[in-house]
Amino acid sequence: MTSSVRPGKASPAPWNIGSILLLSLAWLILQVGGLFTPGLLDDVDSIYIEISREMLLRRDYVTPYINGIRFFDKPPLMYWMAAGSMHLFGPYDWAARIPLALGVLALILAVYALGLRLFASASPTSHPDRAAFYAALTIATSIGPYLFTRFYIPDVLLALWMTLAIHFFLIAVDRITLPAANSASTRPPATLLPCLGFAAVTALNLLTKGLIGLVFPLGFVLLYLLLTGQLPLLRKLHLIPSLAAFLAIAAPWHILAALRTPAIPLPAGLGLPARGGWAWFYLYNEHVARFLGRRIPHDYGQVPVPLFWLLLAVWLMPWATFLPGALAHALQILRRRLSASQDEYRTALALTLWAVLILGFFTLSSRQEYYSLPALPALALLAGALLAQADASPEGPSARSCLQWTTWFLLPLSVLLSAVAAYFAISAPYPPPGTDISTLLTGNADAYTLSLGHLFDLTGTAMGLFRGPLTTVALAMLFIGPASFLLRRQHRTHAANLTLAAGSIAMLLAAHEGLVRFYPIIGSKQLALAIDHIQQAHPGPGDLIILDGEFSSGSTIPFYTRQPVHLIDGRVNGLWYGSFWPDTPSVFETEASLRQLWSGSHRIFLFTYNPESRTRDLLPFAPVQTIASAGGKSILSNR
Repeated sequence: MTSSVRPGKASPAPWNIGSILLLSLAWLILQVGGLFTPGLLDDVDSIYIEISREMLLRRDYVTPYINGIRFFDKPPLMYWMAAGSMHLFGPYDWAARIPLALGVLALILAVYALGLRLFASASPTSHPDRAAFYAALTIATSIGPYLFTRFYIPDVLLALWMTLAIHFFLIAVDRITLPAANSASTRPPATLLPCLGFAAVTALNLLTKGLIGLVFPLGFVLLYLLLTGQLPLLRKLHLIPSLAAFLAIAAPWHILAALRTPAIPLPAGLGLPARGGWAWFYLYNEHVARFLGRRIPHDYGQVPVPLFWLLLAVWLMPWATFLPGALAHALQILRRRLSASQDEYRTALALTLWAVLILGFFTLSSRQEYYSLPALPALALLAGALLAQADASPEGPSARSCLQWTTWFLLPLSVLLSAVAAYFAISAPYPPPGTDISTLLTGNADAYTLSLGHLFDLTGTAMGLFRGPLTTVALAMLFIGPASFLLRRQHRTHAANLTLAAGSIAMLLAAHEGLVRFYPIIGSKQLALAIDHIQQAHPGPGDLIILDGEFSSGSTIPFYTRQPVHLIDGRVNGLWYGSFWPDTPSVFETEASLRQLWSGSHRIFLFTYNPESRTRDLLPFAPVQTIASAGGKSILSNR
């Protein structure tokens, strides 16, 4: 595992057009193909995108609002990106998803570019980009980067900014140290531009998910320089211009957000300070208190540490098969520092430090299952280098390691998963036409604070609705396991890796189709369109849409109906803190006000998970009609 940046060599290997076309094809199939289905998901997906839509309507790009209420949880870059795309293409779900899909393409290319800098000599001589290609292919076709771009969250962008920041930093270090190593050099390479690039992407990282966007790249720089004995290089990294560039990008929004939402008196007895504004909630509550697990309100789950680390391997599957060999090789290089080349050591150190920094941080803090995503590029690069070394020496130790882990891990696992998927595809009962998926599931409400909590609702009976995706998974696993194993055993390592990637793409497409079929449980587009259809056919200027519970239970409704919603006992979680501001609209209802509205002169659309009990409650006050039902949710109306 050696770096391409050696004394006297300032440039990485050139980009290979064939590799870029293959990577772009994988991206097109997986990302662009998933833009249009399913609809937005309730909770964070539609919340982020509805905030972006309201930004366009208000023309206020400083203070995020959701349902007319100030929302302080996250910085604005994700909102700006979706708002910009919807401004160009219209307020559609597919338009809002475009920036994240482009972010995935940028991440794939960024990993490829960094791999070219680090690993040209680890690749076959005839294919100097092979390690970079495998690393980028890993990102393009792994479970995690695909799964966590099915809804609009920022973590894949964090991986992009981290990859670019580390690349810019390594370029700067190489350019500083190159003249000293190459006596033939007469003019030192420019280091200002990579330093400014580092500052710019760090600022974007901060604007994507807050202070960790600053902590991770700066922590990496300081630890890397410390461990390599190069701390004095800090003085040569153009700190003042870099700081100026960082502030120019990151400071304006933070200053304006603080000025536009100054501290106001807050209610006593709720754990809040006497006075608080944007600064208290965003800087302290959303960062320090969340790290300590003391955020108010505590509206998120906590993944146990062992599961968090286990899921890291799941997110990198099926390529995680090669991580043990890659990590063992990297640790071997770090242990034999004196005998390893300087480039080997620093490459192994950079990638290991990158992964350990992020995983260690979230091991000590609050964590969701997908918080490990920014570490995946580092691990993908390590795996890509091992796979390229196997190509370069089909009978060498790297090839043997890849074959062993394929034989004893990937092959039996894929065969088992293929058999399980085939069993359910064959044996699951055929549900009657028109069956609502909610009638085939169990309820596990305690798991719903996790992003994948609804998966625990699946039952054997429900598998009949997923017969097509299950069949595809069963076949895809035969490519991922047995087919790639046979090719690898014949020393056709490149063909084995491409077969593995093709099987992974088929598996992910099946997962997407499964998500489409599961959608009525986790999204409400169909119900929103039913409301919109009635309002188009029979306009009612005084219509009210009411959610029976908190906003996240049906947050797709306002996006698709283009209307604010009222909430019954919904002054909780995401809308809670912003609701203390005097410009909050009167959207919070009680059981008493619901009954009064139901018997009033306005047409009411009630979104509820409990249509039977709500019908009994409201019938004494006015008629109750069921407008539409899907996924265990219904729209009731008094007209």
